[in-house]
Amino acid sequence: MEFSLQRVDLLKELNLTQGVVERKTTIPILSNILLEASGDSLRITATDLELGIRSSCPAKVKKGGATTVAAKKMLDYVRQLEHAEIKFKVVDSASGGSLQLNCGNSHVRMPGIAKDNFPVLPDFPAKLAVLPSGMLLQMVSRTIFAVSSEESRYTLNGALLLLKPETMTMVATDGHRLAHVESDPSLVKKGYGGVSGEVRILVPRKAMAELVRLLGESKENAGIEFGKDDNHLFFKVGGRLLVCRMLSGQFPNYEAVLPKGNDKKVVLDRDMLTAAVRRVSLFSDERTHSIRCHLNKDELKIVSSGSDVGESEESLPVNYEGGALEVGFNWQYLLDFLAASGGGEISMEFKDEQSAGQLRPLAEENLRYLYVIMPMRI
Repeated sequence: MEFSLQRVDLLKELNLTQGVVERKTTIPILSNILLEASGDSLRITATDLELGIRSSCPAKVKKGGATTVAAKKMLDYVRQLEHAEIKFKVVDSASGGSLQLNCGNSHVRMPGIAKDNFPVLPDFPAKLAVLPSGMLLQMVSRTIFAVSSEESRYTLNGALLLLKPETMTMVATDGHRLAHVESDPSLVKKGYGGVSGEVRILVPRKAMAELVRLLGESKENAGIEFGKDDNHLFFKVGGRLLVCRMLSGQFPNYEAVLPKGNDKKVVLDRDMLTAAVRRVSLFSDERTHSIRCHLNKDELKIVSSGSDVGESEESLPVNYEGGALEVGFNWQYLLDFLAASGGGEISMEFKDEQSAGQLRPLAEENLRYLYVIMPMRI
């Protein structure tokens, strides 16, 4: 194998593999990336057996072939190079060989492992739908933080993606809060090639994180080709393919826990509320992260107390004429939502001290975003 390519092209694709490559593994090959040179391109593949990514970049291929090399070491070295063009050549390919890199006055040889030892990624199946990249990115960004990190709660280790002919919905919960985002049917048609019926799938958290990276580099109105087989989900973003194992199991009936009758409502500026919660959180209990919200006539008071470092109180003016209410929340859960909701005004909606609170941004144009948070004992 012998080829050359531009450093900037290679660096971009190597960066995308780092979230997939296993750093600490008992299977050495999973710390490597697969390099395949043919035609006028270099194809790069990385996998940890649960998640895989395949991409390519332009190359001048003198002799085709394939090998695998250490992913992180390759990235670290290419980052340090100063010249534009890098030349690659595999020597002693019979035993897996070594990959020689030459760039200006810089030369290195990296040991390789034969391609035959590298796991095979499944090919993209028949296309099920085309998802608008900008909308999918917003959906993932507004739900990923609510995915459970507890391995014992297997079906909560990902988000539910619900595809219908004209809409798509994403829901995530860890049992303490729930993030729900749904597309507006009148707008999603502009970039959405929907499914014929209804498709419900669980997208693992790690795959969601890699989707954010991929979608962040794609054009806002690009179409993402989506497909699935019996065991895998496929997201084709331009010339890049993300493959992940599908989570099995039944996602909870989230519609049953969506609040009803939350008639105590206040509207606040998102930035003002965020700043107030951050200040109060500095004096909250480090173990519980609890703060209290006191709702009275034309005032929302946010309070933290009971910690060794002191206590804090913020008073925010609101338009409210209902009865008094005091409810406790985890401040980190509030900040997670506020960080994902963007600018503008936020509606906070309560029922009573024991019922879940509901938050939603009011300035949404193409998405309906709803956040449900369970109260804490105070």
